[in-house]
Amino acid sequence: MRAAFQTPPDYRTETFLGAPFACLDVPGAARVLGARPMGAPFSYVITSNASHLVRLNARKDERFAAALADAGLNVLDGAVPHLLAERLFGLDIPLCPGSDLTAELFEHVIQPDDPVTVIGGSEEMKRRLMARYGIRTLNLHVPPMGFINDPAAVDAAIRFVIEHPARYVFLVVGAPRSEYLAHMIARRGGAVGTGLCVGSALNFLTGLVQRASPAFRRLGLEWLYRLAQSPSTHFERVFVDSLPIFLIAAKAKLNPAAYGMQRGGDGEP
Repeated sequence: MRAAFQTPPDYRTETFLGAPFACLDVPGAARVLGARPMGAPFSYVITSNASHLVRLNARKDERFAAALADAGLNVLDGAVPHLLAERLFGLDIPLCPGSDLTAELFEHVIQPDDPVTVIGGSEEMKRRLMARYGIRTLNLHVPPMGFINDPAAVDAAIRFVIEHPARYVFLVVGAPRSEYLAHMIARRGGAVGTGLCVGSALNFLTGLVQRASPAFRRLGLEWLYRLAQSPSTHFERVFVDSLPIFLIAAKAKLNPAAYGMQRGGDGEP
């Protein structure tokens, strides 16, 4: 059940490691999202990085696979998977990090009168977003820790989105919880707007968490900066959740068709 965007797609898609990616860069994705009118049926964006692809291929997470299959848009987030797609398989999939997409939306697309809903974050985050961008309506719901395994807490989050119609719904409760929740909102029906599963993007945008410098990001080393800043938090995320992408890519290189890809690094079918 794909809750398709209302905008006719004028972009190509490429499958990489079993996931269909929209070939959109940050401005292109922002234009597609901004073209959706207020009141459009709820559809959501996943910004897949290395840990998402590991979850899909190595962990065989059926809930995440279902969420990915029903997403209105899936874009490529992460310098490492971007490099692997290009160098190993000859795939031209633009990089579209969730944090950059979020910044682009707030800076150039979201208008003060556009209602926004945020699931996750904090009251301080809400205050800073409203003050910085002049957002007049921003509804915030912060689920309790471990909410994704509590049916009542999940239901409360879904009902909040339905009962607070918004043009943009930012789901910032961490991966894969944001993706699970977006999928459940879409399946429930009755919600409107564009959901964005964008991790720590709002923390970066509001200055609550310091993001890596542009130099680190250009070199594809944002993961290293975050690991150095918070080793206890990011050690598992880097070495357990993300590092296996290299093994997955190596296996896919030997048998690309098993991962939905029809060509290797030479660009031939």
